[in-house]
Amino acid sequence: MQAPGFWDDQKAAAAVSSEHARATAKLTGYHDLVGELDDAAELAEIVAQEEADGSLDPAFVTDLDAGLDRADAHLAALEEERLFSGEHDAGDAIVTINAGEGGTDAQDWAEMLLRMYSRWAERRGLKVDLKESQDGGEAGLKSATFTVQGSNAYGLLSAERGVHRLVRLSPFDSAHRRQTSFAAVEVGPLVDDSVHVEIDDKDLKIDTYRASGAGGQHVNKTESAVRITHLPSKIVVQCQNERSQTQNRATAMSMLRSRLVQMELERREQEAARNRGESQTIGFGSQIRSYVIHPYTMVKDLRTEHEVGNAQSVLDGDIDGFIRAELERRARTR
Repeated sequence: MQAPGFWDDQKAAAAVSSEHARATAKLTGYHDLVGELDDAAELAEIVAQEEADGSLDPAFVTDLDAGLDRADAHLAALEEERLFSGEHDAGDAIVTINAGEGGTDAQDWAEMLLRMYSRWAERRGLKVDLKESQDGGEAGLKSATFTVQGSNAYGLLSAERGVHRLVRLSPFDSAHRRQTSFAAVEVGPLVDDSVHVEIDDKDLKIDTYRASGAGGQHVNKTESAVRITHLPSKIVVQCQNERSQTQNRATAMSMLRSRLVQMELERREQEAARNRGESQTIGFGSQIRSYVIHPYTMVKDLRTEHEVGNAQSVLDGDIDGFIRAELERRARTR
C-alpha cells in the first residue's frame, strides 16, 4: 500500500485496502486474546498464592473471571473467522425473500423474516439497504430484495439460504385456526464489475414500469423501475428504489450478476454433495428451519438440530446460534 502509484487504480487499491483491513482486524483479535490470557495467567498465580496464604482478595477473583470472559469472547470471534473459507465469504450479500404457500399468512411471514434479518444485521453492525419490495394483497410482502454490507456478510447469511416454515394461529383467519406458512430465502454474494460474469445482451428481456410505494418525486409518475429477465436461466431481478431508471437498471444488473454467481456456487455445492454421497437437496428448495409459535414455542433448524425455545427472541434477530451451528456443520463436512 506504500508503493508509489498504488492509488492510481482506485478499484484495485480499494480491494487491497479492504483485504488489509480484514487481515489487521484478525491480527488485532489474536493479539487481544493473547494479552487477555497473559493477564489472566498472572492473576491466576496471584489468586493461587493468596489462597494458599489465606489472604485471598475477592477483587482478584472478580477480575480473573472478567478477564476469562473477555478471552472467551475474543476466542469465539476468531473461531467464527476460521469458518469463512469461500472466495466470497468476506464480502457483502444480496438477499431475496419470497412468500411461498400460505396466502396472506405467507406474505406476512415474508415481512416478518425481513424484520428479523434487519434486526440481526443491526446487532452485528451490518448495513441493510432495501432494493425492491412488492406488497402483499392484504398484508405483508410478496417479495423483498435487500443488500447487507459489512464484514463476512455473505459468509454469515449463506447459512440462511433455504425455505423457512412458520406454524402459528393465523391473525388473518376469522376462526383463528392454526396455519402453516412458507417463505424462501435466497442469498448470493454481492459482486461488482471486477468479477467477470458473461452476460449476453440478447439473453436479456428488460421491462420498465412505474415504481410503487411512498417517497420520491418520480414514484408513480415515470417508468423508473426496471425488471430484467435472464432468458437462459429464467432468473428475474427488479429494482425500483433508486432515484432514476438508469440507477435502477445498474442495480438490477448487479443483482443479476450476483444471482448468476450464486447459481454457479450452488452447482458446485451439489456436485460436491454428490461426491460425498449425500442425498439431501442443497439449495432453495430444501426446508431448513421451522418456527413454531402454536401450540408451543420452538425454533428448530432441521440441518443441525440446533433449537431455541424462545421463538420471539429469534424473530427479533437473535439468530447467531443457528448461523454458527450451520457454518460449523459445513466445516465438519468439508
